[in-house]
Amino acid sequence: MARLREASVPSPTLAAELLLMHSLGHDRAWIYAHPEVVLTAAEAETYFRLLERRAAGEPTQYLTGKQEFWGLEFEVTPAVLIPRPETEHVIEVALERLGEERGIRINMRTGAPTPRSRIADVGTGSGCIAAALAHELPHAQIVATDISEDALEVARRNAARHGVNERIEFIRTDLLGEMLERPRESRRGEQLFDLIVSNPPYVARNEAQDLPREVREHEPAAALFAGPTGIELYERLIEQAAELLAPGGIVVLELGYNCADGVRAILSRQRVWVNVSVTNDLAGIPRVIAAERARDPK
Repeated sequence: MARLREASVPSPTLAAELLLMHSLGHDRAWIYAHPEVVLTAAEAETYFRLLERRAAGEPTQYLTGKQEFWGLEFEVTPAVLIPRPETEHVIEVALERLGEERGIRINMRTGAPTPRSRIADVGTGSGCIAAALAHELPHAQIVATDISEDALEVARRNAARHGVNERIEFIRTDLLGEMLERPRESRRGEQLFDLIVSNPPYVARNEAQDLPREVREHEPAAALFAGPTGIELYERLIEQAAELLAPGGIVVLELGYNCADGVRAILSRQRVWVNVSVTNDLAGIPRVIAAERARDPK
């Protein structure tokens, strides 16, 4: 732990504890219940090697290979962005916008079958958003896209881990490009989406030095950086969402720091968007923007 403090690692006690749990293959409760246990030479070597790597800047999550999100454990590797608690607001807003009955098979008031929801998760990375939504919406069919095949492999494993892989189609493409390349007649009716969600890259290139070294040096640049201002990908993504959402469909996007005004302006330039809302995170920072595709755009 002292080594981590010397290296100015954030939350050094927690990092040391997580790495010890990983080295021993036991959870926190077991470790506290067995204070008398002495590490074997192999366990000690593994543990101190991990401490050195953490002190050198490698994120704890990459060293342990896992991170919790939405109450579920996800595999993470350097091929994917580490899921963060702030991104859970995307799930919260999406579920609130969809309403209580969009994920179940039978309308509880009428007894009629509920239409199967179609959802797209753009830039899925570890697949945490797609898998969490599939977990919450057992009647949903989800398309998860990413430009990185390595990221998609991680996402596929996470979907299988949580038993939702049969309801998630993983596609390698830039944003929603593959869907837009399909003939227009195939993008009607059941092929349109009810919900499009994304945690897109939103860090401006000139802000790289402001990021913690764990992020700047180890997380995938393609998942972090969007261009000179940080909002470049939002414009393309919002235009594509307008093409692929059904009337009344919802787009829910995570926001970067100071991105809210710029993304709201992008939505306002298109006449197809109504009911725009911004949700703050627990720190009071605008974190999620949502909008509805007008049913009768003017």
